[in-house]
Amino acid sequence: MLHPAIETALHAELQRHRELQQLLSDPTPNATRLRDLARESGRLQKRVQRYEEVLRLRRVEDESRSLLGAEADPELCALAKEEIDDTCRRRESLENELQDEFLANDRFSDRSIILEVRAGTGGDEASLFAADLVRMYLRFAERHHFKVEELTSSRNEVGGYKEWIGSIAGGSVYSQLRWESGGHRVQRVPSTENQGRIHTSAATVAVLPEPEEVEVDIKDADLRIDTYRAGGPGGQKVNKTSSAVRLTHPPSGLVVCCQDETSQHKNKAKAMRTLRSRLFELQQRQIEEQRAEDRRSQIGSGDRSEKIRTYNFPQDRITDHRIKQSFHNIAAIMDGDLEGLIDALRRSSIEQKLQSLMRSGN
Repeated sequence: MLHPAIETALHAELQRHRELQQLLSDPTPNATRLRDLARESGRLQKRVQRYEEVLRLRRVEDESRSLLGAEADPELCALAKEEIDDTCRRRESLENELQDEFLANDRFSDRSIILEVRAGTGGDEASLFAADLVRMYLRFAERHHFKVEELTSSRNEVGGYKEWIGSIAGGSVYSQLRWESGGHRVQRVPSTENQGRIHTSAATVAVLPEPEEVEVDIKDADLRIDTYRAGGPGGQKVNKTSSAVRLTHPPSGLVVCCQDETSQHKNKAKAMRTLRSRLFELQQRQIEEQRAEDRRSQIGSGDRSEKIRTYNFPQDRITDHRIKQSFHNIAAIMDGDLEGLIDALRRSSIEQKLQSLMRSGN
């Protein structure tokens, strides 16, 4: 059975979807409004269709039960009972799927993401760990046929990443990788360690839903654009012109740099995408902070200072501290096999939200 609060929310979505269909049939709609209405309708459509199927199965169930009675034909009763059992199984399965989906749902689940990985404490080993994390996410994206675009990166002399920023698009990429935001700690023997001592280093990961341009208004007056020559090996074309771009947004204090492209225009476009995503995240965080503290999700909060996970290579163990659960076979996980981790985090989030609904008495 669906939780009453979820049933109410699904019914409201059904009514809203029907209202949107009427609004979309307006012969003289505003183009921008039409686009917004179509996007909202598309976001609701799949779940609304499944909820309508639940309602239909309930009606079939009720009709079949009405055929049962003391004076009913035994053969008809047997057929009705068989129909009820089959319909009930299908309805309960669909209700469970809808409830899990509703509780795990995020309004940005269908968005592309901006993924940022940065080396933390630990020197060269931290940068090598950051590079390992980047490879892990790229392998995960490859397994799911997501599209990856590197926006900017900064390597050091040992081949590690001081910073890597990229866009990943496809499927439900945000709903799957949203849990990765936070501090990642590694414990292992670095390749540069001669005495076999275990070192601890860290990296931070941010997963930002990529907003539409209309959702973040960046005024020209609030933006400072500086150009400079890109760093890197000498003699390359990228170093001969001032193609690198630095965007500074004084109202928020955010600064974004991009120097990967030889074109200043392309670097500016990539930097704007990153800046827009960071501003969008900041806006959403401010909205959340205006709400009651207990409405914040305890998983995937996006707090980059939070240590969410430890990768212990000597013990072949990864521990996610948010759910206090450990996973083995680091080699497979670092090769992009994140499904087990993601599923465990998703289940924990669903359980917490359901418990919250029960405590609220809804």
